[in-house]
Amino acid sequence: MSIWKRKPLALLLAEAADSEKGLKRTLTAWSLVALGIGAIIGAGLFVRTATAAAQSAGPSVTIAFVVAAIGCALAGLCYAELSSSIPISGSAYTYTYATMGEFLAWIIGWDLILEYAVGAATVGIAWSEYLNNLLTNVLHVDPIPFAYCHSPFQTSLTGEHGIINLPALFIVAVISLLLIKGIHESAVVNGIIVVVKVLIVILIIVLGWHFINPANHTPYIPPTDVFTDEHGVGHAYGGIMGILGAAGTVFFAFIGFDAVSTAAQETINPKKNMPIGILGSLAVCTVLYILFGHVLTGLEPVEFFRTSGKEASVANAIIHAMGESYNWLAQFVTVAILAGFSSVILVMLLGQSRVFYSMGKDGLLPKAFSDLHSKYKTPYKANLAILVIVGAFAAFIPGDIVGDMTSIGTLFAFVLVCISVIILRKKEPNMVREFKTPLVPFVPLLGVFVCCAMMYGLGWTNWLRLFVWMALGIVFYFAYGKKNSVLNKTKE
Repeated sequence: MSIWKRKPLALLLAEAADSEKGLKRTLTAWSLVALGIGAIIGAGLFVRTATAAAQSAGPSVTIAFVVAAIGCALAGLCYAELSSSIPISGSAYTYTYATMGEFLAWIIGWDLILEYAVGAATVGIAWSEYLNNLLTNVLHVDPIPFAYCHSPFQTSLTGEHGIINLPALFIVAVISLLLIKGIHESAVVNGIIVVVKVLIVILIIVLGWHFINPANHTPYIPPTDVFTDEHGVGHAYGGIMGILGAAGTVFFAFIGFDAVSTAAQETINPKKNMPIGILGSLAVCTVLYILFGHVLTGLEPVEFFRTSGKEASVANAIIHAMGESYNWLAQFVTVAILAGFSSVILVMLLGQSRVFYSMGKDGLLPKAFSDLHSKYKTPYKANLAILVIVGAFAAFIPGDIVGDMTSIGTLFAFVLVCISVIILRKKEPNMVREFKTPLVPFVPLLGVFVCCAMMYGLGWTNWLRLFVWMALGIVFYFAYGKKNSVLNKTKE
């Protein structure tokens, strides 16, 4: 029973044929750019920007966005080659199983669990913050008490301790139950949400530009220092290390661009249009992100985002810096962000259930996760397990911790994807590739370097969490997955 045994391509194609019946190539380059922008702009921008500025980089968070975008672009080109090498739709887990073997497929699958589960929890916590802002500033009613909308590891400025984040648990539970019933995103509704999200960013940039205080941007790159957060964890602040740390933090704002590369099979002329879609969507979002970060850090000093403006940071900065006459903008931001966050949570939980379903079907996770509901035909047991896991993260872990865990987990997956391209070029030189990563091995190796630099900037505490998570995964694989693997039970 080799841990490097690969899932035969013929078997994957046979499995895909039942449900996919051949995907039509209908997506143009501009369709891919729009898809990427819709997937990228989300919780990361509206929450993690202020966190990165407060903990790591100050106004130079704009430079951090450039570093994160470069890492995403390099990894995205590698991701596009892998997704087009196996001509079926599917996650990194699926095509890694077919090309790199079971053990590496397990590593990526386990890492995807970290990315999706913790990512959904992060957005759930952000949803909770903006819900309180909605109650206070839009509906003008009393907010949810601090104890019931924060984790036990958080303390308010007045000394009140958190107990459980009930709103975050609530939104995760509601969307998990909707997914069990099979309710999916409407393309029209999702399209409207995408337009609204982009409109919010542009409005904040255009209107907020006139309220920038140059003193808040001085110095633009703060001198090297250490910032200790409320949990007693030290963060490198200022200088190059501060920028790298901030890049790892705002990297969360770019998660979702890989949705472009997974559409390789449905793209017209993928050899030409895939790089346009990936780099185009990243370029548009990076420009918006840089301008957004410049405006946000110009509205208020760093200390504001460490204290009273830490939660619902964008809405609070608008009200505090731009005055009551722009309260409508803060209200619009709050309502629209809540809708946008709900959409992002749905996509993440949907992706998580598919990973559970695939790994359960392959025997690497309990088979129950691949069981379909008799009426709704959804992997309901996988969704219930995800509800428990994600709900626990959302209810009891602070948002800054789970956000950084998502970033380091995704960066680790990107490193593996970049390495996979180099190995696959050697092992399968004749494989049909609809899209080829340029300048191999230079581009993949540069991608590994930039992603590792951002991981390094996230600090030893996040490395420790990643190692613990991966160690648990390896133990689970050899204790359960390897023994129950459907592929390893078949004859060589």
